Amino acid sequence: MTDPVTRPRRSFIFTPGLKPDMYPKALSSGADIVCVELEDGIAPKDKAEARAAALGLFETPQADDGVERVVRINSMREAFGIADVQAILATDTPPPSLMMPKVRTPDEVVMLDNLLTERGHATRLQVIIETNAGLEAAYDIAHCSGRIDAILFGGVDMAAELRCQNAWEPLLYARSRVIHAAASAGLDAIDVPYLDLDDPEGMAVAAQQARGLGFAGKGAVHPKQIAALNHVFTPGADEIARARRIIRTFEEADTGLVVIDGKLIEKPVLRDMHRIVAIAERIGA
Repeated sequence: MTDPVTRPRRSFIFTPGLKPDMYPKALSSGADIVCVELEDGIAPKDKAEARAAALGLFETPQADDGVERVVRINSMREAFGIADVQAILATDTPPPSLMMPKVRTPDEVVMLDNLLTERGHATRLQVIIETNAGLEAAYDIAHCSGRIDAILFGGVDMAAELRCQNAWEPLLYARSRVIHAAASAGLDAIDVPYLDLDDPEGMAVAAQQARGLGFAGKGAVHPKQIAALNHVFTPGADEIARARRIIRTFEEADTGLVVIDGKLIEKPVLRDMHRIVAIAERIGA
């Protein structure tokens, strides 16, 4: 199993597994993550065709273009999800990462981890917390597998489960629980896409709120949202310079605590500093 790589996750977009011809366009959209969709966006009658088409995309080597490639499988608690996993285990060219929807307990993540390990696949995992049970177990889920790179917040399904409005304040507690779980395990947290394409100002506000709470990025439902999301989650020049200075100081000091500009800085902040530098490298800053 490969070690986790710190990388920018400012934005992600779905591309339908049923339409592999749309995959190159998604990769060139500017999103940090492109997720090939096998779950909600695919009708039951089309699941098998979409699965075969999606996995076929990875039979050829992928370009080293900085875009993180993910496939969202169906829930491990459903027959479609089991079929997805069986197909992934059967291929010699698995996707580099899988997104797991509707995760309720650590057990389903551990099961997939064990199956991938037995097969010898280095595939990473991203987990969506979008159920009340998943929210209750979020901390344990975040810590249950070394394959997990990110925890995603599924606000639409969560609002339905909690019987609350899908808005910032009603879901603030749930978002905070996800942030706490992700941060405790050193994982990225990614916020739910903003669904109103005709409200770019509202999306920008929602992205700024998410960043302020601790999210590393936010999903998009259309390519026209990506540039604005990347802008919100991209650090400024001063932040980038400070991050590089902190990393360099820790490397030179070889200790868990340094003093910069009169302020004590502890080693746990390094992951955020490395993420900032990763974003800087992605944008050529």
